[in-house]
Amino acid sequence: MQSSVSDSCEGLHPLVKALSEGIRSARGELPELRLLPLAADLEQVQGRLDGERLFIANEVHQCRGLRKLHLEVARLGNGLQILHCVWFPDPRFDLPIFGADVVAGPAGISAAIVDLSPAGENLPAPVVSALQTVPVPGFRQVRQLPGWGTIFSSFVRFIRPDGADEEELFRQLVMDYLAVMREAVAGASLDSPEATSTIRRHEGQLNYCLQQKRNDKTRRVLEKAFDPTWADRYIEQLLFDDPPPLR
Repeated sequence: MQSSVSDSCEGLHPLVKALSEGIRSARGELPELRLLPLAADLEQVQGRLDGERLFIANEVHQCRGLRKLHLEVARLGNGLQILHCVWFPDPRFDLPIFGADVVAGPAGISAAIVDLSPAGENLPAPVVSALQTVPVPGFRQVRQLPGWGTIFSSFVRFIRPDGADEEELFRQLVMDYLAVMREAVAGASLDSPEATSTIRRHEGQLNYCLQQKRNDKTRRVLEKAFDPTWADRYIEQLLFDDPPPLR
């Protein structure tokens, strides 16, 4: 059975800890939630990078409307910490892709991003309407998206929190986005695998995963801590696995 990231990693940065707990709480409210099997060498991973211990803990679930809910917390020694979360929809449902990442170090949070990204051509209209009502703080340090960031929506927020007050504001923003996602999942209906809308969402999710895999920094770290073959497997099978063929 998968261990929770909070049980596996002690001494987490307050934002990483609060978000992991908030995400798990929101996940628990989803319909027909069930644990997905995960190979032991992917569930809890240990390696070494530049002489420091690298530990990665993963949780993977599935529910009605979402093919995979992945929560990862990684720690390098007593310094770098990473929270990574993606909820991938079943392409037969008109749902966005929820994503949130936080990078923390001894000097604080260097990067924090959250988005409800379109799986098809556009975000579902109810999701857009709900996001338009979410209050967005005036964060003081807005970061530039990478070149492949065209997969994100206009509601993406990519920042460097300036102090504990902005960390709390970002945490609340993530929870607001999760509330929008939960409501969308609860109201989503099933389309036929042959429907044009389903096919477009499947293609859109393939592109989302392809663009995310362009983040060479992640691959380089995993290759250095482990080996290229294992890094490919981790990225292709766990982080950004393609949606299964429609049938």
